[in-house]
Amino acid sequence: MVTLDLRRLRFLREFEERGTLGAVATALGYSPSAVSQQLTVLEKEVGTPLLERAGRGVRLTDAGRLLAQHARVLLAAAEAATSDLASLGDQVRGTVRAGGVQSAARHLLVPSLARMAAEHPLVRMEVSELELEQALPGLRLGSVDLVISDEYDGHPRPRPLGMRFEPLLSERLLIVLPAGHPLAAPGGPVALSDLRDMVWVSSDETTGHHAMIVGNCRTLGGYEPDVRHHSNDADVQLAVVRHAAAVALLPLLNLPAEDPTLAYRPVAETDLGRRLFTVTRDGPLSPALTAFLSVVTDQAAGACQRHGRGHRVR
Repeated sequence: MVTLDLRRLRFLREFEERGTLGAVATALGYSPSAVSQQLTVLEKEVGTPLLERAGRGVRLTDAGRLLAQHARVLLAAAEAATSDLASLGDQVRGTVRAGGVQSAARHLLVPSLARMAAEHPLVRMEVSELELEQALPGLRLGSVDLVISDEYDGHPRPRPLGMRFEPLLSERLLIVLPAGHPLAAPGGPVALSDLRDMVWVSSDETTGHHAMIVGNCRTLGGYEPDVRHHSNDADVQLAVVRHAAAVALLPLLNLPAEDPTLAYRPVAETDLGRRLFTVTRDGPLSPALTAFLSVVTDQAAGACQRHGRGHRVR
């Protein structure tokens, strides 16, 4: 009779998802040799090879792929059992591992930690800054429970199967200029077409934010923007606007309500927006995750009210 160890099955499932021992080691916090040893032990337990050589690396055998499929089911069942047990007690307990894009982590996830600690002290919270693409393997495998991601008008994100996407908030995108810039002086909307000679700052070239700026400058402004500066930190982008006379296009959540060095202006050609949404695995949510989602949703509603009232865009 074969006895399957759930921890070792997770190593196998991670390998199926990530493809290399190094990627599994990074995701789980082990060395590649430790990952290899755990999979070797699993092979001995089941009595058949699970990995085979493929060039300089290894890949799953037919038996490895078959067991990885069963591992997915067994790990999901173990997670559901843990959730059901947690719901039996009088107090919410468990662990929630949450991540989000920089603005969501800063303005929604981190501020929610204090309320969680006060209302649900037995819940262990772990928060990271994560892009959806980074987080998807962890979401599928159960090492991440919640991600807050974003998408911009005209640049929808894919919705992978097995994931639940729920809207969290919608917000306007504003052009950010140095307060003394001539286009900022009259107030009112600013046309992207009038910014063709400006230097731009955006997030990293691999992000949806960068693609949104380039795409809108092309379609609405009729030019290729001169994007010289990149940072995924909105505060760094704002500093570039202040000190390098650059232009940015950022959502309200990223903008300080009062800053005399900056001017916020709507886009003249059309209303542009961004949506934040929560991403979780399909299936029942644990009581701890349900509680945290409620807190985050309240935080998002409050942020919309504060930022919607506080920014002067005239």
